[in-house]
Amino acid sequence: MKFKTAIKPYQAAAGGWGSLEATTRFVLDSKHVLKNMRNLMRMNKAKGFDCPGCAWGDDNKSTFSFCENGAKAVTWEATRRFIDARFFAEHTVTALYQQSDYFLEYQGRLTEPLRYNHATDRYEPVSWDDAFALIAQHIHAMDNPDQMELYTSGRASNEASWLYQLFGRMNGSNNFPDCSNMCHEASGTGLKRSIGVGKGTIRLDDFDHADAIFVFGQNPGTNHPRMLHSLRHAADHGAKIVTFNTLRERGLERFADPQKPLEVVTSKAGTISSTYYQPNLGGDMAAVRGMVKALNETHRARLAAGEKGLFDEVFINAKTEGLEAYLAAVDATSWAKIEQQSGLSEQQLREAAAIYQSAERVICTWAMGITQHKHSVDTVREIVNLQLMFGQLGKKGAGLCPVRGHSNVQGNRTMGIDEKPSQAFLDSLGAHFDFEPPREAGHNTVEALEAMLRGEVKVLIALGGNLAAAAPDSPRTEEALRRCGLTVQISTKLNRSHLCPGWKDALILPTLGRTEQDIQASGPQFITVEDSFSMVHASEGVGKPIAETQRSETAIVAGIAHAVLGREKVDWLALAADYNKIRDHIAATLPGFSDFNAKCDIKGGFYLGNAAAEFRFNTLHNKAQFSDARLPDSLFPPLGEVVVPFTLQTLRSHDQYNTTIYGLDDRYRGVYGQRDVLFINPDDMAAQGLSAGDKVDIETVWNDGITRQVNGFMLVPYAIPRGNLAAYYPETNPLVPLSSFGDGSGTPTSKSVPVKISLSARVDTLRIA
Repeated sequence: MKFKTAIKPYQAAAGGWGSLEATTRFVLDSKHVLKNMRNLMRMNKAKGFDCPGCAWGDDNKSTFSFCENGAKAVTWEATRRFIDARFFAEHTVTALYQQSDYFLEYQGRLTEPLRYNHATDRYEPVSWDDAFALIAQHIHAMDNPDQMELYTSGRASNEASWLYQLFGRMNGSNNFPDCSNMCHEASGTGLKRSIGVGKGTIRLDDFDHADAIFVFGQNPGTNHPRMLHSLRHAADHGAKIVTFNTLRERGLERFADPQKPLEVVTSKAGTISSTYYQPNLGGDMAAVRGMVKALNETHRARLAAGEKGLFDEVFINAKTEGLEAYLAAVDATSWAKIEQQSGLSEQQLREAAAIYQSAERVICTWAMGITQHKHSVDTVREIVNLQLMFGQLGKKGAGLCPVRGHSNVQGNRTMGIDEKPSQAFLDSLGAHFDFEPPREAGHNTVEALEAMLRGEVKVLIALGGNLAAAAPDSPRTEEALRRCGLTVQISTKLNRSHLCPGWKDALILPTLGRTEQDIQASGPQFITVEDSFSMVHASEGVGKPIAETQRSETAIVAGIAHAVLGREKVDWLALAADYNKIRDHIAATLPGFSDFNAKCDIKGGFYLGNAAAEFRFNTLHNKAQFSDARLPDSLFPPLGEVVVPFTLQTLRSHDQYNTTIYGLDDRYRGVYGQRDVLFINPDDMAAQGLSAGDKVDIETVWNDGITRQVNGFMLVPYAIPRGNLAAYYPETNPLVPLSSFGDGSGTPTSKSVPVKISLSARVDTLRIA
């Protein structure tokens, strides 16, 4: 496959004709045009399926309830292309490893269980019964339960995730590394410490009532495009949208609604951000601190003049504690440090503070631009501090909105996919099933990989995902997988993780996708997912599976559990035959899920509620907690006095969702047919004696004696602050040290990687056949 490469700045608004054209192209390429048109009409609808892409909520108002990226996800999954034994007879694992991630997934759907043959270096067909028996054999041979790691992707359903965690805990382990650990852990940790609940406090329609929306560290145009509809609608109704994002992103500037014909065929588009600031990578905490410093000055001046202060004193006195210590920390932070760390001027931050001050109802929303730094937990808490000072919780049009990534990553955590489960949840689970769950904390993703590298893991089971491509320090992550005795990948398509088989055994188990009918012994089944707004939706696939040998995730988990544990405590196969029975158990063990099956009939889903939005804070003294953390001295404390030339962030392209590469274009950033590019400020490029189009090598500056380098990346001048760089993952994941992770979150610091660049000594070519 050959792709036309070009760097051509994109002049149009996000959405609009470009979005429709790209959607049409992907539907046609799937070779299932009519089927996928029907699929798209049923996406995010009652008696249809929930989008397998992002976790943005559904307004249930639009005729077409999908975005460009959602359409790509559906057509990518519902393809006619498939992989069977003949494919692996023609390709060794070693040869496949040399191919690109795009090539691997483009080959189509996995259709039958496969076992790796070390002697032939090929995957070969195996029966489901033999696959389950092999898994049981390896687990029964373990010395202790913690020699098993149970990884989970954010696309797994509530039912599969709940069953998965029950299996793991009945087997004696809390080792549940998952994608949350690598993305949004800082949000949950910071919110729990501040307000006692690790979820956002708003609902989707709050965007319709906000006076101002402060957007931190996210690019909705690529990562969750349906958010642009909410932002555009809010802007059209007068809300001020203030963006803090290191790169200029088209989706945060202008948006043409693809569902409005006039905006598709003309240049008409709506402005998204009324004000756009570009802080340094990792500088958002300092930016918020500067806003608070300016607001506190005005507050004190008003009080000194005998006027009413800015802050919501009633809310603060009744619902919070720790403000005095926090304001002391603000006073101790100089404007010089705020400007240096944020990369923004005092004037800019006073301007942002004035917009905040003039708004009665404010939403603060953020994503991984906030959560993938060493000090991310403190940054999340700094945003909460700002909202608490003005009482922006528990009122319409205001609150906190962490935007989750994959479509059920929040639901997975609700269901118990958590290496640090609450004691209340374990008590409930143990009482309901008459067993004693393990109480010690398990491994997060980084800890799991370190255990694998030490040779301590005998079994890795991955419920979806692509750990080899998603995790940091790619060569070490791949080596970690190879040091497991058995690797089990439950997948829809071929990916990088399949090519890093365990040293004894490896299995690939083909699963149904979100779009496909799930027929079990009791009849057609539906599953449920939870979005970023704590809404739980029913989801029922509509398309016929590509092969009878594929099984649902829930059935696969039940089959493994039955083979390992038998049916003494749980009749796993009976649960797989009727998902209503699983939901009955969920209702009996999790708060908020009473009458779960009946609630699944509610059009648009049902709301789990949020205790903090109702002023119930599960914290010390049952009050919201201000954080008085100081600004970090450095993004890279382990490096001491070492001078770091550049800070790199890894990010997605527009033809990408997480590690799934749909194509090689990044339309809004003007990159076509290629991925090995490095976005850089033009002045930085000139200072290095380099020019646009030059190929450079990127090397991590770290202190553990390991060389981390990627080669042959083309320089692309871009609107990004000096000293900051950006490039796509997974191509630059090899640069992220496994030992560099967030304080209190364990999340890899993929948005603050210390690097240096040099003119490339060689040029790598794209690995595309």
